[in-house]
Amino acid sequence: SYVTNKLMLICAPLLCCLAGMMQGVYGAGSCQLMVKFIPGSVYQAGDVVIGGLFPVHLMAPQPETEFQSEKVNAFCEIFHQRAYRWLQAMIYAVDEINNNPDLLANFTLGYLAADTCLAESITLLTAMSIVTGQEAHLAKSECGSVCLFLFYILTVSYSNGHSYSSQVSYLASCGCLSDKRRYPLFFRTMPSDAAEARAMAVLLRLMGWAWVGLVSADDDFGRSGMQMLIEALRGTEVCVAYNEVIPKDYPKMRIQRIVKTIQKSTARVVVIFLKDMDALFEEVVHQNVTDKQWIANDPWVTYRAFSVPRYVSSLAGTIGFALRKADIPGLGAFLTRINPHSPNSDPFVKELWETLFGCSLSGGLGQTFLYADLSQLRVTYNVYKAVYAIAYTIKDMLACEPGKGPFLEGQCPDVEMLQPAQIAHYLPKVNFTTPLKEWMNFDENGDTPASYDIINWHVTVQGTAEFVTVGHFVPSQGSDGQFHIDMDRVVWGGGNRHKVSLFVPVSVCSSPCPPGTRKAVQKGSPVCCFDCLPCAKGEISNKTGSLECVRCPERFWSSSDHTVCVPLQLDFLSYGDTMGIILSIVSTVGAALTAATFATFLCYRHTPLVKWSTNTVNTIFMLLLSLKLCFLCALTFIGQPAAWSCKLRHTLFGISFVLCISCLLSRTMVVLVAFHSTLPGENLMPVLILFISVLICVLWLTLAPPRPTERDSMDKRGPKIILECAMGSVVAFSLVLGYIGLLACLCLLLAFMARKLPDNFNEAKLITFSMLIFCAVWVAFVPAYISSPGKYTVAVEIFAILASSYGLLLCIFAPKCYIILLRPEKNSKKHLMAR
Repeated sequence: SYVTNKLMLICAPLLCCLAGMMQGVYGAGSCQLMVKFIPGSVYQAGDVVIGGLFPVHLMAPQPETEFQSEKVNAFCEIFHQRAYRWLQAMIYAVDEINNNPDLLANFTLGYLAADTCLAESITLLTAMSIVTGQEAHLAKSECGSVCLFLFYILTVSYSNGHSYSSQVSYLASCGCLSDKRRYPLFFRTMPSDAAEARAMAVLLRLMGWAWVGLVSADDDFGRSGMQMLIEALRGTEVCVAYNEVIPKDYPKMRIQRIVKTIQKSTARVVVIFLKDMDALFEEVVHQNVTDKQWIANDPWVTYRAFSVPRYVSSLAGTIGFALRKADIPGLGAFLTRINPHSPNSDPFVKELWETLFGCSLSGGLGQTFLYADLSQLRVTYNVYKAVYAIAYTIKDMLACEPGKGPFLEGQCPDVEMLQPAQIAHYLPKVNFTTPLKEWMNFDENGDTPASYDIINWHVTVQGTAEFVTVGHFVPSQGSDGQFHIDMDRVVWGGGNRHKVSLFVPVSVCSSPCPPGTRKAVQKGSPVCCFDCLPCAKGEISNKTGSLECVRCPERFWSSSDHTVCVPLQLDFLSYGDTMGIILSIVSTVGAALTAATFATFLCYRHTPLVKWSTNTVNTIFMLLLSLKLCFLCALTFIGQPAAWSCKLRHTLFGISFVLCISCLLSRTMVVLVAFHSTLPGENLMPVLILFISVLICVLWLTLAPPRPTERDSMDKRGPKIILECAMGSVVAFSLVLGYIGLLACLCLLLAFMARKLPDNFNEAKLITFSMLIFCAVWVAFVPAYISSPGKYTVAVEIFAILASSYGLLLCIFAPKCYIILLRPEKNSKKHLMAR
């Protein structure tokens, strides 16, 4: 077997009978048990003795591998002051419990604390010595009369996963130890690495660090911790840029390559799962890596060896998790009583004094007292809680009523002859509040509720690092935990050499996609590395980091920046458009000019020119009235199409132009057939021609009237809804246009034939010219109407109406109004009859 986990607290019966069996067997033969002592220990008797193993020294002597002689004058080296404080904390807790009559009345705890030298061989040897009773002052006990039972803090774990005693560890954090199938008797007051990994994952998500690097040790602690962190990050938006593993022998070239990877990576946040960081950070300082935010695990987040100025330029702003700090009342006063001249001093005090004061005690030290720094009681508090867990377990055992016990036939445990199964039954059920008012229990995995201080490395005026508590992580049922951090107190890594950053570092593979774009994962890259693609037309994304764009609902379209859906533009010729305003003005002016012409003719109706123009049925006034209707007809084409406006615009257009052309046709026939004479039936001709047009319009409105409709269209600015008037019946519309065209062609032909008749005013020439303009306008109208998009179709139709109307008005009436108003001498019978 070999050591895989360090510093555990184990509860086991003293195997006195096993010791006797071993003594009997080996005494009868040539083999003897060579080691019969524990190299360094502190002992106090009690009804139950709590045994503890502590690495008071950090270097053990080389073991005897021949197994033929006992090694003498072999001492452990490098005194470990923190571990010695842990040992004293165990003694203090035992004394505090024994002095508390409310906890274990009429019952005394003892202790046996031993040094393991942080060596597997000595740890295993010491543990077996305690269990088998080979300690000198234990050997005096008579085996079979009173057997002692030990709870001891042990650093060993058997390779097959089995042990014959319950274990309560104060420093073993490996998540593997939570496996009850392999370690059914294991418990701990040290939080599992799984809890720390979950806390790290919460921190990464909280700070928005989506692109991180991982560095771990090639041991159980590093591999297990990093695997649990990766599992905690699974399904989140945090991706791993690299995952480097440092070998156990710390090869220099490998360390250099890892640090170069850290420095070149775009991931500014580096998560460390290591216990021995010296080799790594020596190279970090050597390569001048100063732009990283380090996330530290316990215990190196409070490792004072890195707080010196040499490391601060690279490590300032480090943030990480440390065991909750506690203030144990009375422990400070207890430690100050430690004195090498005390009659009850332990074998470690002399070495402690020489290490602290750098002197030798051979000449004496007087009455100097020990000053104890109790500002970072973290592991010490775990030892304190472990002892109390044992005491409350014994209390529950002592409280058992005979006949009502949890074992066979209601038996209660015999504290003097405890069995591992009995301890394993009571220990998981322990539930108490420590003297520091902290609730304490074990879960189904033998773990206690995990809580951490969030430590941040601040830079002092002297250039050293100060460990400042900026928040807490406490367990929360049904979640990963509750994270409390004072962001105003945190300083961040990645600043310059003389000043840490006051802003949270940004560590992302790709910057978040802004609204209006979506993520597109880069092929072969983690999900955190992506491109930002603009949303397609008609789609939007209104938040940062959208995975998909959303299609706009019907009658809506995306804005120019694709962030909101806006109603589709309604495209029609309105009075508010510039084009609509111009056409309205032109139409109104035309109607006004027609009305003015009508008034002029009415005022000068007794003059020869007017009398000649308005003879018989006054067709000239009908022509002016029809022209006015043509101008006003254009106004019905402007504005949002409605059912009434669609019907009105087309019928008014057809009737007004037919009436206008019929009047001109009648005038032309008068000139042609009877020069200065009245044509028989002249009064009825416009009426008959108009009747046909009215009949077509009535049938059109009855069978398939024009109606408002919508049509989707697309231009360079996006889609739009075109509001227009559907013809209803293309045949009817074609008949109206065809009928007008037929009348216009006939009128043009007749006017052309009469253009050279002896007429002083020569009205036939004016009609011919006006008809030429009329026909040219409407011939050009057809292709322009077909090719024009949206509201421009209506504009072309209005333009054709106004152009042809102005052509008729100006060609026919402008010369007459010129004579009437400006050349009155020509408005005489003599002048008109001159030829």
